Amino acid sequence: MTDNREEVRRLVEAIEAFEAIEDDEACAKAVSEALAQWPDHHSKLRALRQQRVQALKVQGKTWAQIGELLGGISAARAQQIGAGLSGATRKKQQREASDG
Repeated sequence: MTDNREEVRRLVEAIEAFEAIEDDEACAKAVSEALAQWPDHHSKLRALRQQRVQALKVQGKTWAQIGELLGGISAARAQQIGAGLSGATRKKQQREASDG
């Protein structure tokens, strides 16, 4: 995905701002604070992506089209995103299937 959207650009700039903090202690503290909040934001981003992928499917897009839109991922992966399956969830399901 090379068409950096404004939101993505701002997120990358925020990360680069951490790198620009010269004081090691201040940088480590700031990064730790951001990482402490990251799990909630990560979950929100995943849920938002899932909702929008489902909306694209309802609009009539194929899984292949959605996969391409998401950066050239496979149709199967796009379908998994629409179902809310993360990499961790898929691996857990695979382990449970092989244990059973």
